[in-house]
Amino acid sequence: MDIEKIIKNMTLEEKAKFVSGVDMWTTEAFDHLGIPSVFVSDGPHGLRKQENNKGNEVGITDSIDAVCFPTACATASSFDRNLMRQMGVDLGKECQAVDVSCILGPAINIKRSPLCGRNFEYVSEDPYVAGELSAAYINGVQSQNVGTSLKHFAANNQETERMYASSDMDERTLREMYLTAFEIAVKKSQPWTIMASYNRINGSYSTENKKLLTDILRDEWGFEGLVMSDWGAVSDRVAGLKAGMDLEMPGSRGVNDPYIVESVKNGELAEEDLDKAVRNMLKFIEKFVEHRQEETFDRDVDHEKAVRVEEQCVVLLKNDGNVLPLNSDEKIALIGGFAKTPRYQGGGSSHINAHNVVSALSVKDSYGSISFAEGFPYDADVTDEAMQAEAVGLAEKSDKIVVFAGLPDVFESEGYDREHMRLPDCQNLLIDKLVATGKPVIIVLHNGSPVEMPWLDGVSAVVEAYLGGEGVGEAVMNVLYGKVNPSGKLAESFPILLEHNPSYLNFPVARHKVNYAEGVFVGYRYYDTKKMDVLFPFGHGLSYTEFSYSNLKINGVPAGENVQADINSTITVTVDVTNVGDIEGAEIVQLYVSDKTGTINRPVHELKGFDKQVIKPGETVTYTFDLDKRSFAWYSEEVSDWYAADGIYTIEIGKSSRDICLSGAVELTGSFQLKPVIDMNVQLGELIAYKKTSEFIKQEFKNATTQFSDIGDSDDPMTVAMLEYMPIRTLRSFGTLTNEQIDELLKELKKLVD
Repeated sequence: MDIEKIIKNMTLEEKAKFVSGVDMWTTEAFDHLGIPSVFVSDGPHGLRKQENNKGNEVGITDSIDAVCFPTACATASSFDRNLMRQMGVDLGKECQAVDVSCILGPAINIKRSPLCGRNFEYVSEDPYVAGELSAAYINGVQSQNVGTSLKHFAANNQETERMYASSDMDERTLREMYLTAFEIAVKKSQPWTIMASYNRINGSYSTENKKLLTDILRDEWGFEGLVMSDWGAVSDRVAGLKAGMDLEMPGSRGVNDPYIVESVKNGELAEEDLDKAVRNMLKFIEKFVEHRQEETFDRDVDHEKAVRVEEQCVVLLKNDGNVLPLNSDEKIALIGGFAKTPRYQGGGSSHINAHNVVSALSVKDSYGSISFAEGFPYDADVTDEAMQAEAVGLAEKSDKIVVFAGLPDVFESEGYDREHMRLPDCQNLLIDKLVATGKPVIIVLHNGSPVEMPWLDGVSAVVEAYLGGEGVGEAVMNVLYGKVNPSGKLAESFPILLEHNPSYLNFPVARHKVNYAEGVFVGYRYYDTKKMDVLFPFGHGLSYTEFSYSNLKINGVPAGENVQADINSTITVTVDVTNVGDIEGAEIVQLYVSDKTGTINRPVHELKGFDKQVIKPGETVTYTFDLDKRSFAWYSEEVSDWYAADGIYTIEIGKSSRDICLSGAVELTGSFQLKPVIDMNVQLGELIAYKKTSEFIKQEFKNATTQFSDIGDSDDPMTVAMLEYMPIRTLRSFGTLTNEQIDELLKELKKLVD
């Protein structure tokens, strides 16, 4: 495809038409120019391809028979880049088999609040996890010459007023929490497309935000692909083209075409900006049509792959007395509507017409002596006393009770946010009755985001299955019976109460604005810094075996010894992990960095590394992490860049954010100091702390006949404290300096700083 020749031969009207979809899922074709149309499909955990989208254009339930892999809330718990890449490869092959050029995902918006209705589709509360896992997934899909659409760019963290509300925050919060995952994915995987979100950011729609779509995305991060709108997200089409928003989806049915043409003719829109969008469109189409490959979509084979993925995602949250794994000789009572009809995916645009949904009940005969009572429905909050009595009666005759609980579809979905964190009342009521039997109670959860657990102290075990795809029933049973050793860990914190969440007072919206007042203190960054009790911490997950951590080294030096490093170098951290149990298991090791320099208010620690490896009984495996300058940095609005100060940083190795096993310190050097602003209000403490002005200011005061002649050298705590925050202008009153003398002092200070 000769892209430049095609652009040259296109009329202005054809260009305007080309940059919007022809319908819900396809791009425009121009046969006389050799431009075919291509088809995109909703995702990201399966194909929601609509073969005929003319009659029912939304068609959420009207799509091809496809395989539903676990949703992002589940796969994030794997902490497994290789698993994510392979799942991407499998989905890419499916796309090729059914002629889909681009799967719309992954969705990586940060889980700011447990109430976001679309959290099941998002990866994590932590941007590093979200970025790393999404990059692996993207690389897998795109290895099959199929595109992805990284979404929703950016700060789309709720469903309430999602098409209009403005996500308002400072630059540091935006960069550190809500852009970092996208940045990692762009730099590590170059997604073919990025989807601009519905919402506004600080008053500007994402689809019209030049700073976001061009200055940051393309100029800073080096994004090379196509920017498309979320479906119906375009407000001002010409403003979007100026900002760098290439493709409007699903298109305006021609309404915006003459507006674009007229804007070019009258000079409001530069034709070169329109050409950029056309060029990005042609590059996107070329990648797919010139690299088609023969594939077969074997749904039964991919179903088994979906089961295997979910097995690596299940999180064992609690296991008192090693009540799990179950024994085939035990009499087990399966209770709950989800045992018969599992909730395996969320509602909305990612809803897959699943090929083969496997419930725990449908496979129970393969595991042992198992009986079933429904107890409560899977799709409503309805208390039926007869059903509950039947469940209690069965429980009393059983050795152990397994309750399949969770959130019905109506409780969480795209389009609206949850109102609370509770399970249906009928489920909590029955669980309390089952606990009262005195038999061990095991809870299996099917949910897309955290729930409150008022019964937690009374139950013996809790298994978080999340929304685990169409094979969730078989995967969970394999974990319950020990055929699979659980290895998942939470990629989000579970607060005890909704009110504990840092966004609680500012969620979802007030007068069309969302105040991100918690700043960078999201999830564990908040709970751990506040030392607040949580239900389960970020990174938590148990195993049927035990792991011991030892031999932490930083740049080859054992923890506890002095380690110095240049801030611009790569710092290598190693730690040994030994399986001290009796069975093989996979362990996810987490590395956190804690800034001890005191330069700025930061979370007590931040995740900067993770790895998952399988370890045999008695075996010791060395985990290795490489940290660069960015691993220690925060975003400084003063310098409009990432910044890490010289000083001490603690490296923490943990099983979760609250279970830190080993730690060691490194002293970083080679950075620069942030400059003080030299004016009448500069504080004396700032001048003393800044290396370029410290000796000068001390000497000036020694030469002066003032009561502060020992500035910077005083041993009196009161004097030191008073001087630290004293603006230099106050010396007119306390230091007997004149305005003229202060002006001269400021001139010299500016020379030193500049």
